[in-house]
Amino acid sequence: MNTKSAINKEIFAPHDERMLGAVQVKRRTKKKIPFLATGGQGEYLTYICLSVTNKKPAQATITKVKQFEGSTSFVRRTQWMLEQLRQVNGIDPNQDSPEFDLLFENAFDQWVASTASEKCTFFQILHHTCQRYLTDKKPEFINCQSKIVGGNSILHSAADSVTSAVQKASQALNERGERLGRAEEKTEELKNSAQQFAETAHKLAMKHKC
Repeated sequence: MNTKSAINKEIFAPHDERMLGAVQVKRRTKKKIPFLATGGQGEYLTYICLSVTNKKPAQATITKVKQFEGSTSFVRRTQWMLEQLRQVNGIDPNQDSPEFDLLFENAFDQWVASTASEKCTFFQILHHTCQRYLTDKKPEFINCQSKIVGGNSILHSAADSVTSAVQKASQALNERGERLGRAEEKTEELKNSAQQFAETAHKLAMKHKC
């Protein structure tokens, strides 16, 4: 079982939730946290997880999950309702970057994902989830690449490709129809010529008989 499946099974499934996506992160700027606040458990891995309840109406949440060094279990930390998310900052819209910021009503965190591709996947899921589950107060996605938030552009591009393919197919059929039309005309001409030849031959034959 991979890490994300384990998090879903241990943290979300018992609460009748399902995890939609997760990204492993580290802080870009370290916060000064008292020793007692961490429970003195040392180093840990952090995951930002996006989940939704199975019960209707579905509610989506963003949860910070930690796994402390030497432990196989996961710990649920801070949690926000998706409605509390105000801004998602991709940092650089021109190239793949693992850095990103999340701004909530009462919190602001600066993160670095384990890889740029993992961040990209998480952002795509997050953007889709916001569009699906939030009717208003949707967060602002800034400095993000078009492949993350450009769903409409992608759809338009796909539609354009389909339209182009249809036009090409139609043109090919028209050209084929024209060729068939010319072939039919040629066939008719040959048929008429053959008929004329047959009539001429018949007249010649009758003439010789006489």
